[in-house]
Amino acid sequence: MSSNRSYDPYDTFKKFSDRWEKQINDMIHLWTNNSEFVRYAKVNSDAHSRYLELLRRNQEMLATQLNIPTKTDLANVSKLALQTEEKLDLLEEQIWSLSDSFNNTNQEIESVVEISREVVKVTKQLKTELTKTKKEVSETKELKAELEELKAELAQLSDIKEELTSLKGLLQDKNQTNEQKLEPVLVGENEK
Repeated sequence: MSSNRSYDPYDTFKKFSDRWEKQINDMIHLWTNNSEFVRYAKVNSDAHSRYLELLRRNQEMLATQLNIPTKTDLANVSKLALQTEEKLDLLEEQIWSLSDSFNNTNQEIESVVEISREVVKVTKQLKTELTKTKKEVSETKELKAELEELKAELAQLSDIKEELTSLKGLLQDKNQTNEQKLEPVLVGENEK
Protein backbone atom coordinates (compact mmCIF):
# COMPACT_ATOMS: atom_id res chain seq x y z
CA MET A 1 0.00 0.00 0.00
CA SER A 2 1.16 3.41 -0.77
CA SER A 3 1.12 6.25 1.69
CA ASN A 4 -0.68 9.44 0.72
CA ARG A 5 1.63 11.87 2.42
CA SER A 6 2.39 14.98 0.52
CA TYR A 7 5.49 17.08 0.86
CA ASP A 8 5.11 19.97 3.34
CA PRO A 9 7.83 22.63 2.88
CA TYR A 10 6.86 24.43 6.14
CA ASP A 11 7.43 21.28 8.15
CA THR A 12 10.91 20.90 6.66
CA PHE A 13 11.67 24.57 7.28
CA LYS A 14 10.50 24.24 10.90
CA LYS A 15 12.74 21.23 11.50
CA PHE A 16 15.70 23.01 9.89
CA SER A 17 15.14 26.20 11.96
CA ASP A 18 14.80 24.20 15.19
CA ARG A 19 18.12 22.44 14.54
CA TRP A 20 19.81 25.71 13.59
CA GLU A 21 18.47 27.46 16.74
CA LYS A 22 19.73 24.59 18.91
CA GLN A 23 23.20 24.71 17.36
CA ILE A 24 23.44 28.52 17.75
CA ASN A 25 22.26 28.32 21.37
CA ASP A 26 24.85 25.63 22.11
CA MET A 27 27.60 27.71 20.48
CA ILE A 28 26.59 30.88 22.45
CA HIS A 29 26.40 28.84 25.62
CA LEU A 30 29.91 27.50 25.04
CA TRP A 31 31.30 30.98 24.37
CA THR A 32 29.61 32.69 27.31
CA ASN A 33 30.41 29.87 29.66
CA ASN A 34 34.10 30.42 28.88
CA SER A 35 35.88 32.85 31.24
CA GLU A 36 38.40 33.86 28.56
CA PHE A 37 35.55 34.97 26.27
CA VAL A 38 34.03 36.99 29.10
CA ARG A 39 37.37 38.72 29.80
CA TYR A 40 37.87 39.37 26.11
CA ALA A 41 34.34 40.85 25.80
CA LYS A 42 34.98 43.02 28.85
CA VAL A 43 38.28 44.35 27.46
CA ASN A 44 36.65 45.03 24.11
CA SER A 45 33.66 46.84 25.67
CA ASP A 46 36.00 48.98 27.81
CA ALA A 47 38.10 49.86 24.75
CA HIS A 48 34.97 50.58 22.79
CA SER A 49 33.62 52.91 25.51
CA ARG A 50 36.99 54.76 25.69
CA TYR A 51 36.98 55.10 21.93
CA LEU A 52 33.39 56.46 21.97
CA GLU A 53 34.31 58.97 24.72
CA LEU A 54 37.35 60.13 22.73
CA LEU A 55 35.20 60.43 19.61
CA ARG A 56 32.58 62.43 21.54
CA ARG A 57 35.21 64.86 22.87
CA ASN A 58 36.72 65.31 19.41
CA GLN A 59 33.27 65.93 17.93
CA GLU A 60 32.52 68.54 20.59
CA MET A 61 35.85 70.32 19.99
CA LEU A 62 35.30 70.27 16.25
CA ALA A 63 31.69 71.43 16.64
CA THR A 64 32.84 74.24 18.93
CA GLN A 65 35.45 75.33 16.39
CA LEU A 66 32.96 75.17 13.52
CA ASN A 67 30.16 76.66 15.65
CA ILE A 68 27.88 73.66 15.02
CA PRO A 69 25.48 72.43 17.70
CA THR A 70 26.33 69.11 19.28
CA LYS A 71 24.09 66.37 20.63
CA THR A 72 24.36 67.78 24.18
CA ASP A 73 23.55 71.26 22.87
CA LEU A 74 20.43 69.89 21.19
CA ALA A 75 19.53 67.99 24.37
CA ASN A 76 19.92 71.20 26.41
CA VAL A 77 17.82 73.12 23.91
CA SER A 78 15.11 70.47 24.01
CA LYS A 79 15.14 70.58 27.85
CA LEU A 80 14.82 74.37 27.71
CA ALA A 81 11.99 74.05 25.19
CA LEU A 82 10.17 71.59 27.47
CA GLN A 83 10.69 73.84 30.48
CA THR A 84 9.43 76.81 28.47
CA GLU A 85 6.36 74.84 27.40
CA GLU A 86 5.65 73.87 31.00
CA LYS A 87 6.01 77.48 32.12
CA LEU A 88 3.75 78.63 29.29
CA ASP A 89 1.19 76.03 30.33
CA LEU A 90 1.37 77.28 33.92
CA LEU A 91 1.01 80.88 32.76
CA GLU A 92 -1.94 79.90 30.57
CA GLU A 93 -3.62 78.20 33.54
CA GLN A 94 -3.00 81.30 35.66
CA ILE A 95 -4.42 83.51 32.93
CA TRP A 96 -7.52 81.29 32.74
CA SER A 97 -7.95 81.40 36.50
CA LEU A 98 -7.50 85.20 36.46
CA SER A 99 -10.02 85.44 33.65
CA ASP A 100 -12.48 83.33 35.62
CA SER A 101 -11.98 85.41 38.75
CA PHE A 102 -12.33 88.59 36.66
CA ASN A 103 -15.62 87.29 35.24
CA ASN A 104 -16.81 86.38 38.75
CA THR A 105 -15.83 89.85 39.98
CA ASN A 106 -17.69 91.46 37.08
CA GLN A 107 -20.79 89.43 37.91
CA GLU A 108 -20.53 90.47 41.56
CA ILE A 109 -20.09 94.11 40.53
CA GLU A 110 -23.12 93.85 38.26
CA SER A 111 -25.18 92.39 41.09
CA VAL A 112 -24.00 95.17 43.44
CA VAL A 113 -24.86 97.78 40.81
CA GLU A 114 -28.32 96.23 40.38
CA ILE A 115 -28.84 96.23 44.15
CA SER A 116 -27.67 99.85 44.38
CA ARG A 117 -30.12 100.78 41.61
CA GLU A 118 -32.89 99.17 43.62
CA VAL A 119 -31.71 101.00 46.75
CA VAL A 120 -31.72 104.32 44.85
CA LYS A 121 -35.21 103.55 43.55
CA VAL A 122 -36.46 102.73 47.05
CA THR A 123 -34.74 105.87 48.39
CA LYS A 124 -36.49 108.02 45.80
CA GLN A 125 -39.81 106.43 46.70
CA LEU A 126 -39.12 107.03 50.38
CA LYS A 127 -38.22 110.64 49.62
CA THR A 128 -41.48 111.23 47.75
CA GLU A 129 -43.41 109.50 50.52
CA LEU A 130 -41.56 111.64 53.07
CA THR A 131 -42.58 114.84 51.29
CA LYS A 132 -46.17 113.58 51.11
CA THR A 133 -46.02 112.71 54.79
CA LYS A 134 -44.64 116.17 55.62
CA LYS A 135 -47.51 117.76 53.69
CA GLU A 136 -50.00 115.52 55.46
CA VAL A 137 -48.42 116.36 58.84
CA SER A 138 -48.64 120.09 58.11
CA GLU A 139 -52.26 119.65 56.99
CA THR A 140 -52.94 117.64 60.14
CA LYS A 141 -51.42 120.43 62.26
CA GLU A 142 -53.63 122.94 60.49
CA LEU A 143 -56.67 120.73 61.06
CA LYS A 144 -55.68 120.33 64.70
CA ALA A 145 -55.40 124.10 65.07
CA GLU A 146 -58.80 124.51 63.43
CA LEU A 147 -60.25 121.85 65.73
CA GLU A 148 -58.84 123.63 68.75
CA GLU A 149 -60.39 126.89 67.51
CA LEU A 150 -63.68 125.05 67.03
CA LYS A 151 -63.41 123.61 70.53
CA ALA A 152 -62.78 127.07 71.91
CA GLU A 153 -65.74 128.42 69.96
CA LEU A 154 -67.87 125.50 71.14
CA ALA A 155 -66.80 126.21 74.70
CA GLN A 156 -67.78 129.86 74.20
CA LEU A 157 -71.06 128.75 72.62
CA SER A 158 -71.77 126.43 75.54
CA ASP A 159 -71.00 129.31 77.90
CA ILE A 160 -73.33 131.50 75.84
CA LYS A 161 -75.93 128.73 75.90
CA GLU A 162 -75.66 128.48 79.69
CA GLU A 163 -75.99 132.23 79.96
CA LEU A 164 -78.93 132.09 77.62
CA THR A 165 -80.56 129.30 79.58
CA SER A 166 -79.96 131.18 82.79
CA LEU A 167 -81.33 134.33 81.14
CA LYS A 168 -84.24 132.35 79.86
CA GLY A 169 -84.85 131.09 83.35
CA LEU A 170 -84.69 134.64 84.69
CA LEU A 171 -86.99 135.84 81.97
CA GLN A 172 -89.44 133.13 82.73
CA ASP A 173 -89.27 134.01 86.39
CA LYS A 174 -89.78 137.66 85.55
CA ASN A 175 -92.60 136.80 83.23
CA GLN A 176 -94.28 134.81 85.93
CA THR A 177 -93.85 137.60 88.39
CA ASN A 178 -95.04 140.08 85.82
CA GLU A 179 -97.97 137.90 85.02
CA GLN A 180 -98.83 137.75 88.64
CA LYS A 181 -98.58 141.47 88.83
CA LEU A 182 -100.57 141.90 85.73
CA GLU A 183 -103.39 139.72 86.76
CA PRO A 184 -106.48 141.59 86.57
CA VAL A 185 -107.43 142.82 89.82
CA LEU A 186 -111.03 142.83 90.53
CA VAL A 187 -112.13 145.83 92.10
CA GLY A 188 -113.06 145.15 95.41
CA GLU A 189 -110.77 142.31 96.03
CA ASN A 190 -107.90 144.48 96.85
CA GLU A 191 -109.90 146.54 99.14
CA LYS A 192 -110.70 143.91 101.43
